[in-house]
Amino acid sequence: MLIETQLPNRLHRGKVRDTYRINDDLLLMVTTDRISAYDVVLPTGIPDKGRVLNKISGFWFDQTKHIIPNHLVALADAPDAPSLGETNSLMANLPPEVARQAMIAKEADRIDIECVIRGYITGSAWSEYQRHGTVSGKPMPSGMVEGDPFPEPIFTPTTKAETGHDENMSDDEVVAMVGVDLARRLEDVSKAVFEFGHDFARERGVILADTKMEFGLLQGQLILIDELLTPDSSRFWDMEGYEPGKSQPSFDKQFVRDYLTEQGWDRNPPAPELPDDIVAKTADRYLEAYRLITGESL
Repeated sequence: MLIETQLPNRLHRGKVRDTYRINDDLLLMVTTDRISAYDVVLPTGIPDKGRVLNKISGFWFDQTKHIIPNHLVALADAPDAPSLGETNSLMANLPPEVARQAMIAKEADRIDIECVIRGYITGSAWSEYQRHGTVSGKPMPSGMVEGDPFPEPIFTPTTKAETGHDENMSDDEVVAMVGVDLARRLEDVSKAVFEFGHDFARERGVILADTKMEFGLLQGQLILIDELLTPDSSRFWDMEGYEPGKSQPSFDKQFVRDYLTEQGWDRNPPAPELPDDIVAKTADRYLEAYRLITGESL
């Protein structure tokens, strides 16, 4: 299990990913087996989680490149990965256990907006709808029940917070940050990627309920960055058990959230350790999501 990485030239340590500089143009993004809940990194990792997230992002980046370019050069352990070891000490000494859950990516100027697309009403959107009849401040049809599809996917952007919780952004706030043209493009591309992913997953018996994406600018061109349509950034539901009117079981860390709630954790660090059965069940959900979507076993 890969919880910590100690490589040269580290730029950033996130909740799950560690980012290192390869050269002036390229980054090494390592997806660890760390897991967070309620914006707190837990002391217990999840085996194979990093590999699943890394490989499923690579899969989706490849599948959606006809819609929009992205930052992926290659998965670090892929046969087509560029041979950088001869000229770069970081890559020359990259341990195999790190390479298998890392990607080589082009560096872009990140746009500090989380582009959230919701196809179904659930989570915080359902909570807001119950109180106000709105989602992200926008009026929604009356009579919706938890898990219902929206008439069409909706764009509910948030701030990209380094610490703490992301905050909802209005359309005007997005325009104020990036301008009218880029704001419209972010929404249009986010919806196009979501709809492609939703239709692709549906053919495999999986519902993509919602997701969040990040974008950057590379030499003035808008590209997708970070991760894409993973069980960490998205809600995937099993179509077989889908039943509007209740909370849907999802291919993610719901076992972890439920356990922490049962323990009465107040969502402030430090978080409690996870028992072996919760770790195993969560690992199985990530592996199953990968198998269903890609058609391959890890």
